[in-house]
Amino acid sequence: MAIAKDTVFVPDPADSRRYRHALGAFSTGVTVVTLRGDAGPQGMTVNSFASVSLDPPLVLWSPAKTSRRHDLFAGAGHFAIHVLKADQHDLSARFTGGGPGFAGLSHHLNDEGVPVLEGTLARFECARAEAHDAGDHTIVLGRVLRAAHGEGEPLIFSRGAFGRFARCG
Repeated sequence: MAIAKDTVFVPDPADSRRYRHALGAFSTGVTVVTLRGDAGPQGMTVNSFASVSLDPPLVLWSPAKTSRRHDLFAGAGHFAIHVLKADQHDLSARFTGGGPGFAGLSHHLNDEGVPVLEGTLARFECARAEAHDAGDHTIVLGRVLRAAHGEGEPLIFSRGAFGRFARCG
């Protein structure tokens, strides 16, 4: 039996496609981060979300510095992270570049004035705890003030495509 050999390489800006392909092997959930800006409710589709701590309850996400809304999102005092369901791909598309955002979308404001979307798989309403420079992104750490969760399967992003979770066995 032949053993497959991994292709080892040193990540380099000149060959970022190979590095992105390797990162794409790690499947992630899809989230929409929302906040209240001077121009009203704002949202951004993000897959760089992770749990950090149970006590105190902390989560993180990482906006790209190349985003025209980076400063708004990285500096927000309060925000909400919505984990999307498998059938909410259209909702994720609303908050990508060129999407309609909140136009015509039902939502309400939480106690901190942050726009909250109903019907997502989970939601974490946060106060910004810290932000850290991290190369071409900023790591935003949020203290979870309130959380909610519903039923359903998550929307998954892997190897440049959206999909569903399939159970083994």
